[in-house]
Amino acid sequence: MDRLSSNRDDFTEQFSLIWDQIKAPLIVPLLKIAVILCLAMSVMLFIERVYMAIVITLVKFFGKKPENRYKWEPLKDDLELGNSAYPMVLVQIPMYNEKEVYQLSIGAACGLSWPSDRIIIQVLDDSTDPVIKNLVEMECQRWASKGINIKYEIRDNRNGYKSGALKQGLKHSYVKECDFVAIFDADFQPEPDFLWRTVPFLVHNPELALVQARWRFVNADECLMTRMQEMSLNYHFTVEQEVGSSTYAFFGFNGTAGVWRIAAIEEAGGWKDRTTVEDMDLAVRASLKGWKFLYLGSLKVKNELPSTLKAYRYQQHRWSCGPANLLRKMLMEIIRNKKVSLWKKVHVIYSFFFVRKIVAHIVTFTFYCVVLPATVLVPEVEIPKWGAVYIPSIITLLNAVGTPRSLHLLVFWILFENVMSLHRTKATFIGLLEAGRVNEWVVTEKLGDAFKLKSAIKAFKRPRFRIGERVHLLELATGAYLLFCGCYDFAFGKNHYYIYLFVQAIAFFVMGFGHVGTFVPS
Repeated sequence: MDRLSSNRDDFTEQFSLIWDQIKAPLIVPLLKIAVILCLAMSVMLFIERVYMAIVITLVKFFGKKPENRYKWEPLKDDLELGNSAYPMVLVQIPMYNEKEVYQLSIGAACGLSWPSDRIIIQVLDDSTDPVIKNLVEMECQRWASKGINIKYEIRDNRNGYKSGALKQGLKHSYVKECDFVAIFDADFQPEPDFLWRTVPFLVHNPELALVQARWRFVNADECLMTRMQEMSLNYHFTVEQEVGSSTYAFFGFNGTAGVWRIAAIEEAGGWKDRTTVEDMDLAVRASLKGWKFLYLGSLKVKNELPSTLKAYRYQQHRWSCGPANLLRKMLMEIIRNKKVSLWKKVHVIYSFFFVRKIVAHIVTFTFYCVVLPATVLVPEVEIPKWGAVYIPSIITLLNAVGTPRSLHLLVFWILFENVMSLHRTKATFIGLLEAGRVNEWVVTEKLGDAFKLKSAIKAFKRPRFRIGERVHLLELATGAYLLFCGCYDFAFGKNHYYIYLFVQAIAFFVMGFGHVGTFVPS
């Protein structure tokens, strides 16, 4: 025992000696640089959030409604032309092994109110499960027997995934008759009046390429994780999309619940599968051609949030990796473009891509989960209170305004977002560097009717325990680092960050083991 104690003491002394030797000449300067960079990114994000808050406030109180900014009047019958007075609309529903939701989406699309001879429902089925494929085909046949003009289309391969299916769908001869295309993912259920509220904008405003509707989440109250997602996405739709539409007539297409002018898609070069955000890719290219976009926040389309951590992680990898990779591919193309103004280029490159899609992820993880805890171990480096407390508090409150009913869950949301920022930061660097999983595409699992989810969630707990699938080592390692920093701060530090560090460490451990509280918050 004495020998073990002696060896432990020797190791501790050696470690302390090495730490003291490298801290002053190496660790302190590097940490100071890291603090400066993180503070700079925090200020950038803060200015962006405040700017959007000011714009959205002006829009809400003084701005014109979409019906006043763009010409809008209901389409009317023409006694001479009959139904041919109405534009031909294609409705595309891409799906892949969507056993739980295919009936909901197909039924909702077939229930859209529009002259029956001026609409085509196109189900693009890339399913690899023959049973599901057969079920989808039979559902299409059932609606066809009721007089609905519905086409069931399949491919020999899944090249390009969703973008490949959408691109192939536009190549069919009957699409040449169509003027506009409405796109709905397999879990989206538009209301019957969806086309009556969107298509007139495109008919009366030839400069518009896209009309985007808002998402409404049918399972937001399913568990704590879905409530956290609702808070993040509500800010995106309530603020980011509205600001983009009101100022530069540009925002990222959400990939679903929108109506495109087919001519704009063709002029922009069609669908491309070079990134995992084919929707954003098309939107940026169309914008560079001079087309404008309109966001209708008052028009909501029902859809489903991922209710398992595994599905959510895959989705967030795609949503974080794709934009970073797209910026890498399109940066010079945007800079060289001569059709749009300099200010719009700055908006797209700096605000839309750099601050919102890259800085927001990186600063959240590096500052609050790496650099700030490190200052506990290196007291020579201090973070000013405005950077450690005031700026993040204001940013958090501005993010939370989109979901007032969940303000009491704000602490959980902060912890959840900080943990997910690790996953998003990793995905962002994968996209920027075009590393390993840059083009990984995993379809987000859907569970169907939100009121039948309890049994489905239980079913998801049955698979056997697998390292890497249920245990996330990076999250656990970060949790251990935060716990160590918290213990050090509690015992020896002067920063008094230990409560935050302990709580955030617990959050990393919980999600590191693949769990995010499944209780239903009030």
